[in-house]
Amino acid sequence: MVEDLAVYGGLFMAAFIAATLLPAQSEALVVGLLLSDYAPWLVLAVASVGNVLGSVVNWFLGRGIERFRDRRWFPVRPATLARAEGWYRRYGRWSLMLAWAPIIGDPLTVVAGVLREPFAMFLLLVGIAKIGRYLVLAAATLGLA
Repeated sequence: MVEDLAVYGGLFMAAFIAATLLPAQSEALVVGLLLSDYAPWLVLAVASVGNVLGSVVNWFLGRGIERFRDRRWFPVRPATLARAEGWYRRYGRWSLMLAWAPIIGDPLTVVAGVLREPFAMFLLLVGIAKIGRYLVLAAATLGLA
């Protein structure tokens, strides 16, 4: 029981951190747990909630931190942020369906905050993207097992 709590807590943290601007990945852990004796629905739920909440942190950062974008310590390179803003301006809120994608996904969630995307729509689109990614990962993993 305590071990399971630690495993799921670690999964939550890995998925949460992977969705922020910090460099991290959660897919290997999800695959490992799916191939073990852990309940697939619980693995997917914990990873999805952690990953979506990490993106929510990015949205809030975008709401308040944009004024610091020219500072040396700003967590996103100007070129990366400009590319994400370009995607977002070109495709609008629907670009949030790429929130799961490596490199561009996390900055897009920050840009959504910078550009004042309404929170409810942000949460809906990012939730669909993040949960969908884990469902595809699970289907591929369990289909091969």
